[in-house]
Amino acid sequence: MFSLSGLLMTGDIKNALAQKTGLEPKEQRLMFRGKEKEDEEHLHMAGVKDRSKLLLLEDTASKVRKLEEMRKSDQITKASEAVAEVRAEVDKISERVAALEVAVDGGTKVEEKEFLVSIELLMKQLLKLDSIEAEGEAKLQRKAEVRRVQNFVEKLDNLKARNSNPHSNSSNSVSVTTKL
Repeated sequence: MFSLSGLLMTGDIKNALAQKTGLEPKEQRLMFRGKEKEDEEHLHMAGVKDRSKLLLLEDTASKVRKLEEMRKSDQITKASEAVAEVRAEVDKISERVAALEVAVDGGTKVEEKEFLVSIELLMKQLLKLDSIEAEGEAKLQRKAEVRRVQNFVEKLDNLKARNSNPHSNSSNSVSVTTKL
């Protein structure tokens, strides 16, 4: 309820309503007798008297913008959750990679199949990451996880090469190629 004074304008009402409704004045449409009132318009000049009813509507563009923001926020949340699921799977595979690294560093001969299976599992996670549409923070998370997966694949390739050529495991080894 507002008391009318000769100086009260539509903008004044919108400012007061903003505190109660949470709608910014520019997001509000104030109607009287079916017509929208402009912010600079004096209410008494428009025919508004004490006990007159004014209708407050939310601006359509504001509604659309809020819906878009909610949708975008929801998409970011879903993308972050999808990246987190992949991260959990990669964490499991990373334990396998660490075990293979310990074995190869210890001089144990590991079947090539072990490396190939691990690489294949990582590639599947990479495909999952590629299928995630992300923006903002979720995009950065996805990018970091892609790099992490690529690093594990590279590490597995190096381990596989060292495993197939056990003589290259020592850091003092020298490779010599001769031409006849």
